[in-house]
Parts: sequence; structure tokens; C-alpha cells
Amino acid sequence: MKKALITGITGQDGSYLAEILIKKGYEVHGIIRRSSSFNTGRIDHLYNDPEILNKKLFLHYGDLVDTSSLHRILEKVNPDEIYNLAAQSHVKVSFDLPDYTAQVDALGTLRFLDAIRETGIKTKFYQASTSELFGKVQEVPQTEKTPFYPRSPYGVAKLYAYWIIVNYREAYHLFACNGILFNHESPRRGETFVTRKITRAVAHIALGLQDKLVLGNLDAKRDWGYAPEYCEGMWMILQHPTPEDFILATGETHSVREFVEKSFEILGVTIEWQGKKENEKAIVHSIVDKNFITRGIKKGQIVVEVSPQYYRPTEVDLLIGNPEKAKQLLGWKHETSFDELVKIMTLADYNKAIKKISFNT
Repeated sequence: MKKALITGITGQDGSYLAEILIKKGYEVHGIIRRSSSFNTGRIDHLYNDPEILNKKLFLHYGDLVDTSSLHRILEKVNPDEIYNLAAQSHVKVSFDLPDYTAQVDALGTLRFLDAIRETGIKTKFYQASTSELFGKVQEVPQTEKTPFYPRSPYGVAKLYAYWIIVNYREAYHLFACNGILFNHESPRRGETFVTRKITRAVAHIALGLQDKLVLGNLDAKRDWGYAPEYCEGMWMILQHPTPEDFILATGETHSVREFVEKSFEILGVTIEWQGKKENEKAIVHSIVDKNFITRGIKKGQIVVEVSPQYYRPTEVDLLIGNPEKAKQLLGWKHETSFDELVKIMTLADYNKAIKKISFNT
């Protein structure tokens, strides 16, 4: 039985990847940080399954800023594959916590690679890279050969991690790969990330639990895919005969504005935009009965506003990836459309809010 070690196992990607690997017959080990409160919500369904816990899933305390814990875990587990998904991954937060972001996202990767080299274990290493490497894009769409131009402390830290992977692969012949994944979302996405912030707010506004949604740059464009499909791609990257770097993306781009419109549309609400820049607002134009409860919305209501406090100091305006290499060499491609992704997330948050209302009543 193959063993896999996942950092960031309690995150969106880590939880999906754990499910995928367990189904493939792996023994999965996850690294979690010691905390005074539980942060295992995304993997509780695995953790609470007696057929999985301590048979197929094992959790270990560790941290990417603690070299000794990495050595200890590597020597104990001796994994066949390592998936380094742990990170301070919020771009806006990275401007507030640049030092911490660098310690975890950049030097954390270096510590892991050095631990592999020093313990001498034979393993394959996947590094969660990011489309934020491209930042101020130099060409459209972006490929594995597009020059990088990160525009945030998060992007810069991930750039160091990207190149240290390449360097250790060439210098020490480690099987180490970068997966340059463009934005990938799901109902398990953190609530502070813009897509989840939107779908959660739309559901709450519809049900009268929230008055409005406040956002930053509505015209920022992203290449959004469905997270479980991208996690399958991570596994496929490590099954490739040679260690290489791959872009995983849909090849389509959509704006934050489109995401908002589509999310409201799922619940039968049409909005229209008024004003410009910081004064722009979304007003309810019409409400169509789609068998959803929309008691919290009325025609003419302001449901979205713009606030400069959510602007990034340096913005990334257009990200769109070319996944052709992954398609040709790995056989990977996305299946879930943008519209279907927004529907999955909006309905998940709507149903969660309905249950919350039912429980409280």
C-alpha cells in the first residue's frame, strides 16, 4: 500500500485530496498544526469514520516553520508521495502578514526539501504553486513558459518556492514538481475568499440573514475551476514518469462581477449595476420564483456595494491559463463549467443557511 503525506490536509484541497487518495487505496498521513481549538471540519467525515481513522488516515502534529517536526514525521511515515498544500494562501492577508507568509510559503518549502534530502527518503514531492506567480501578466493566456511577475507578498513567496523546487530537482535529482493551479473553488473554500464570500452572502441575503455584500474590484478576472478535479490533477502530476511542472486551468476567464450576477441568478434574482468605481452598486431588478425562499430580497434593494478597503495595493487584473501540456501529457482536463461551479457553491451555501434557520427555529 502506498503512503501519502499531505500538509494542509484540513484545507479545501487537502480534504479533497485525502478523499481521492483513500479511494485509490493509499494510506494517507496528514500534518496539522497544534491548536487550542479543532480545525478539522473539512475532514471530520473521514476522521469520524472508524473504517478510515487509524487504518487509512493518520494525523500528525507538525508545522512548516518547525524543521524538527518535518524530520520526525518523514522518518516515521517514510511516504511514497508528499503533497505540500499548506500555506498562508490569502493574497490580501499577505500584505498584512508578509513575514509570516514568507516563512510558511517560501522557507517552509525549503525546509521540507532539505528534510527530504537529509533523511535520504525516496519520495515524490508535489508543490502547490499558483497562478498568482503571473501577477502582472506578460502574455495571455499563461503557459508554463510565461515569465513570472508576482504582485503580492503571497505571489513572491510562492515564486521562491517554485524556483527552489526547480533548483533542488536539478541539483539533487529529487522528484519534485510544481503544480501551477489557477483558481479552483468549491463549497469547502474558506469564507474569506471572494468566491465563497459571494455565494455565502447571496444565500444569506436571499434568506434575510444579511443586508448586502461589500466587495472590492468587480472587474478582476480569474480562471475558475472546480477544486476536486484539480486535486485529481495533483495526483496525476506525481504519476508522470518524469518530474515536471504543469499548469492546471480551464482556459476561460470570468470577472468577479459575473460571479456575483450568476450567483444571484441561481436563486432567481436578477440584478443591475448603477454608478461607477467606488460608488457602484447592484440593485435588485427582478425576482423569479424558482422554488427558493427569497424572503430577504425585494425589488430595488441594494444588495452589493464596493469599498476601497477590499482593493489590493497591487491588483492582478487578468488570469487565464493554458492547460494544454497537462492535457497532452497527463490526460487531465476540467469537466465542470463556470456556471455549474457557481451553482454548486451557491446551492451549498443556500442549503446550509436553510438548515441553520431550521435549527434555530
